[in-house]
Amino acid sequence: MSIYAIWNNKGGVGKSYLTFQIASEYARQNFQKKVLVIDLCPQANASSMLLGGMTDGEQRLNEIHSQTNRLTISGYIEDRISSPYMSPQNGSKYLTQVSKISSIIPNNLYLIVGDEQLEIQSSRVTGATNPGPQDAWRTVHLWVSDLIEDIKNSWDYSDCCIFIDCNPSFSIYTEIALTAADRLLIPFSADGSSKRAVKALLSLVYGITRRSGEQQSEFFLNSQRFRMALPDIYMYIGNRLTQMNSSSASAFKTVVTEIGEEIWNVWNMTPSSFHIHPQNAPTPNSKRAFKKMFQYEVNDANTASVVSGALGIPIARLTAGQKIVAGRKITVNQSQLDKQVPNIQSLVQNII
Repeated sequence: MSIYAIWNNKGGVGKSYLTFQIASEYARQNFQKKVLVIDLCPQANASSMLLGGMTDGEQRLNEIHSQTNRLTISGYIEDRISSPYMSPQNGSKYLTQVSKISSIIPNNLYLIVGDEQLEIQSSRVTGATNPGPQDAWRTVHLWVSDLIEDIKNSWDYSDCCIFIDCNPSFSIYTEIALTAADRLLIPFSADGSSKRAVKALLSLVYGITRRSGEQQSEFFLNSQRFRMALPDIYMYIGNRLTQMNSSSASAFKTVVTEIGEEIWNVWNMTPSSFHIHPQNAPTPNSKRAFKKMFQYEVNDANTASVVSGALGIPIARLTAGQKIVAGRKITVNQSQLDKQVPNIQSLVQNII
């Protein structure tokens, strides 16, 4: 079993889109496994896409959120706020089998539905870390780990893979997600702000500071204090990269290279922060080998990418032709699908 957090310290890099595509394709390729998505982003975009997209998915989300007993991540968090230091061991009741709502999704994919109420709950979650027992910080940061343990138990510990869509900001929910995960996927877009966000991520999570004596995050320091494992960097993914012409392609390549340099430098300082894959693969001994193992790029499929998310159809299941999106006819060309589908399929084959 592997638990992947999908996070970058920046919005708009396609975390939720990648979560939707990777989890759906992973479930399709690994039909014998159970696949779980935990939506820890208050915007709940991954949930919306999995449940049917921009129109149907949003309507289904609203229906789930309007229930008295919210079978969402916020419902579980509310239980934990009531019992912060002792797990109620009821996490499995918050599972949604997605195919019962959206038949296009493989029937082995399950979801802990996202919820905007997370924002309202965040101060109470943070408050539970202090004051409290001596290990209150550690106990609260294990809430999602407890949730996963409940679900694994309900599945009789059968083989599974878990993906956690994180909040872009370094909130309490991001910290809890990173504590639960054993591997980290870092999506980025080819722009300067993504480079800054990757630097921030490396500092906040792994304590990689640029200057001697620079302050480190409470999360990093407490993780060390309580001897809590940090997720290994598994892959950094350039998402929906655009190659419109030779000059723009060159500009994108430059930014991607600079982001790769940041992560390469971390490898040289602390290679133990990375997860060597596939199993028994040799440790990279050059920048080229490092890039081959850890860097991945997903091309922009333009209209096809938008339609895939808007209709909640995984791009590997999307077909060319006219589609109706919000009452308008939009044409998906096969050439657009050919840009991204092989990327997603190949990426997932490298996730184990």
